Amino acid sequence: MELTRTFDKASDPNKTTAQRQERYFELSVPALVSAANAKGEEFEERTKISSISSQEASFWLNAKVTIGTRINMCLEIPKTLILESHLNLMLSGEVIFVQSETNNRKKQLVIIRLDRSYKLQKTS
Repeated sequence: MELTRTFDKASDPNKTTAQRQERYFELSVPALVSAANAKGEEFEERTKISSISSQEASFWLNAKVTIGTRINMCLEIPKTLILESHLNLMLSGEVIFVQSETNNRKKQLVIIRLDRSYKLQKTS
């Protein structure tokens, strides 16, 4: 399923058009997240990506993080008919949104703004 979010020019002065659409894809890809929690302690946690675009990714975490936290993430891309082997996609970014949920297994919905750099590794 594809989601579209619209940002207007007023919210980002670097945009060259009055409006810009960013495509978000809902998918469930396993990921290993590592960062420092709200207490400053390093953690690693397995989760699944809820949605992703070229600029942002969202996922649920048990660990509590705060806005501004740097997060490293390894997406585990499975082998498919087209893709001959498993791949790991290493991404990083900064937390820009956190929402606590009391009725969900995971404690926080986290959205990160992705860095432009990434690393793709073939796994055996």
